Amino acid sequence: MRRIMISIVGLFAAFMLIGATEPSGPSKLAATAYAADSAPTPFAVYENSTLREIIKRGTLLVGMEVEYWPFEYADEKGQAVGFDVAIADLAARELGVKLEIKDMEWTGLIPALQSGKVDMVISGMTATLERAKSVTFTDPYFVTGLCLLGSAKRPKLASVKDLDAAGRIVAVKTGTTADLWAGKNLTRATINRYKDETACVREVVTGRADAFLYDQLSIAKHQGQNADSTYAVLEPFTYEPFGIAIRKGDFDFWQWLNQYLATIKRDGRYQELFDSHLGPALAGKAK
Repeated sequence: MRRIMISIVGLFAAFMLIGATEPSGPSKLAATAYAADSAPTPFAVYENSTLREIIKRGTLLVGMEVEYWPFEYADEKGQAVGFDVAIADLAARELGVKLEIKDMEWTGLIPALQSGKVDMVISGMTATLERAKSVTFTDPYFVTGLCLLGSAKRPKLASVKDLDAAGRIVAVKTGTTADLWAGKNLTRATINRYKDETACVREVVTGRADAFLYDQLSIAKHQGQNADSTYAVLEPFTYEPFGIAIRKGDFDFWQWLNQYLATIKRDGRYQELFDSHLGPALAGKAK
């Protein structure tokens, strides 16, 4: 009788434990739905990935705006060259496919990626928290920061903080992190937005704007090319990690790209590309 009672007590305790750990309410419904709809297998994930599609197609489709020296720009023959182009080309060779670059306006890059017109975007794009809501970024392949190109024809700025004042005029490229930063932090200045970089520089050179905000390498280049009419504040005031953007949820392609970046950084090929394309810019030898 004692043994039977112990068994009954033990059975009751087991049922109580199951009841305590079993999800209830919405959680129970979610668990039931998950059980009903079996999770995709690793093979199915691979079959539906961009990585698989690229290999089957034989071409890597890359979106970029080919007017951002030294990352992507056109050479004398009109061919896309630069650091980002070299990173993309090497990735295509590692995949055993051809590279096809689709040149488009900056504001169209993420929409083109989301709609499947390109497989990835590598175009000096900063991996921000806001952009990461709509695309997935790889680990950073380059880190820079926003700097200031000032006009010699207007009162000099000691730092970017001096821009936040009535009467100050700031030129920014539409949709860039400089555009977003200025909108949040320069509430008293006038912010003029332009679709291309050269228009922003022209505003500063002619004295129609106090400053142009952009990445450190570009600001150094523009100041060197317009030494008489501009000056530069080259101490970065933001953190700008450049990442390769891909579509949301594509873990397989994301993992391959991160492994690719880690590999070329370890075996020296990344440094070779860096020295070739960014070395002259860092040394102040703007093309």
